[in-house]
Amino acid sequence: MSSSTIIYRNAAVFTGDASVALRESFAVRAGRILAAGDLDAVRLAAGGGDVEEVDLGGALVTPSVWEGHAHVLMLGEALSKVQLRDATSVAEVQGRIAAARAADPDAPRITGVSWRFDIFEQGQRPTATMLDAAVSDVPVFLDANDLHTMWVNSAALEAMGITRDTPDPVGGEIERDENGDATGFLLETAAMQYGWGYLDQVATDEDRDRWLAAAFEAYLETGVTGASEMSFGHPDLEAYRRILDRDGRLPFPVNAHWILTASGDLETDLAEVAEVARIRDEVAARYGDEWLRIVGVKFILDGVIDACTAAMRAPYANGAMPGPIWEREFALPVAAAADAAGLQLALHAIGDEASTIALDAVQECIRVNGPRADRRPRVEHLESVADDTIARMAALGVTASMQPVHCDPAVLDNWQAVLGDERALTGFPWHKFREAGVPLALGTDAPTAPHVAPDNLFIALTAKSALERSREPYQPRRVFTPAQALEGLTLGAAYATKREHELGRIATGYRANVTVWTANALTDAPDELLGTTAALTLVDGEVAYRAAA
Repeated sequence: MSSSTIIYRNAAVFTGDASVALRESFAVRAGRILAAGDLDAVRLAAGGGDVEEVDLGGALVTPSVWEGHAHVLMLGEALSKVQLRDATSVAEVQGRIAAARAADPDAPRITGVSWRFDIFEQGQRPTATMLDAAVSDVPVFLDANDLHTMWVNSAALEAMGITRDTPDPVGGEIERDENGDATGFLLETAAMQYGWGYLDQVATDEDRDRWLAAAFEAYLETGVTGASEMSFGHPDLEAYRRILDRDGRLPFPVNAHWILTASGDLETDLAEVAEVARIRDEVAARYGDEWLRIVGVKFILDGVIDACTAAMRAPYANGAMPGPIWEREFALPVAAAADAAGLQLALHAIGDEASTIALDAVQECIRVNGPRADRRPRVEHLESVADDTIARMAALGVTASMQPVHCDPAVLDNWQAVLGDERALTGFPWHKFREAGVPLALGTDAPTAPHVAPDNLFIALTAKSALERSREPYQPRRVFTPAQALEGLTLGAAYATKREHELGRIATGYRANVTVWTANALTDAPDELLGTTAALTLVDGEVAYRAAA
């Protein structure tokens, strides 16, 4: 790391705090921010000696984005899959996987990602037969846009060993026809246990290393230099270990939440928490905590609204009213055990009943383990959430981790239709969280949605679609000001992951993880953000990405 000083001047420097005025320059020395302010003051702080000055041409500078909710390894893998987010029909999906098969006739399987539920006609469901019509000789695994459901062909069912006798896992379903045969549609933990489980088995270390490298590269290009990983497990850990053993560092810091599997047996669940705590301590002892921290556990309390698997207080339009994946009798004691072990809670809760359970779990931690200033629990997604839950979150100091790209109007048609009532117009209530004083951390949940930070910011500012520009905005009264959104992407996300004393600000002593942008969210029209990248991304003061001239 260079000990020389670099002064970056002629910039609009957003420090990370929406209440703080812009600075015009900042200086970096030995990987840290030396000073930020007017140019004369920064030059004075830099002193004499080896000082270089870089003119940024008036560009917007911010602390680099901390990706508030990510699946880093999965993003890298998804980038190599058949892309289906913009497919508008079943026929288009069939055409794309057939083309992928023709392009690589030796491939042992076809994988795809991000198909949307609105490609199906009303009452129609994904089936293996549909995919068999396009590719039948090798297994086909297609993750939905939500990454909670999987559509597979007959060869994939056979490869996974799914038969009439295969049981549904806790919190999941293998959809079956009237004869009891699997149809090719796996929901929730069935997709994870059988679909992802099979793909984990056939993936190699070389595959995972390639995927992880691709994800880091993609994030750096879009101005991200930190991530809260929300589906960490043994395959991820081993891939990260290989980088740390080789390089002694990661391309940028990662805080990991170990994903817990609801087993239906309390002793099994408690044993998993104890094992996560052991792994956390072993990793910290071996590698320190500068780059990789296993900070907590992730509970997937419910499913998703699109598949009618999110836990709601009132039925869906079709009358369905599914229960949670984690029932209270298991969620509460397991959460308390994790909290007692010093593991941060990240609670996936999309439906309004699931977020109620999430806060019950937080209150159980306080009841059992007592008040603690560093607890800092977080609830992920909060797509349909009741006003009383928002008030409880404010009272309990719970962070709302939300993803603007999840309410891109282009992906909301089915979401709104399956709710079918006033709930279709009250989703993603960012404004209510702000008004209540709930801490907000913004992210993308990539690869369930595009990982591109400027597009995510565009939706936060406009409630419009980054995918289909002709769409009307979804409930635009919710939008953020540019400063609010930038804080949520930087300091807010760093606060949620307990790194706000080292990252998320451009201030003296902080790590110099900084992004210079090609578009200025504070002054440009929001449309100017779309399709842009970082101009320059620094990690600990070193150039990690530089856009072509």
